[in-house]
Amino acid sequence: METLSIELLTRKLKNAPQSVLDRVIGYVDALLEPTTNTKPYSLTKEQQQILDSQLNSDKSTYIDAETLYTNIKNKHEL
Repeated sequence: METLSIELLTRKLKNAPQSVLDRVIGYVDALLEPTTNTKPYSLTKEQQQILDSQLNSDKSTYIDAETLYTNIKNKHEL
């Protein structure tokens, strides 16, 4: 079955442009990379506490990002 999968992939990609091949290679590389839980940022203790306090907050009080953006644009006449 493994050989059939490789043959099928080879046939499908045989005439593909380089940009498609680059995307496929990037996808395969991402699949093979070990997953890590390291964050590309760091928070202060206060920032982490603020985020943690929002975990169980009432989601009905949230405002949609697009609505917020539109409201701010209108308010400031942008």
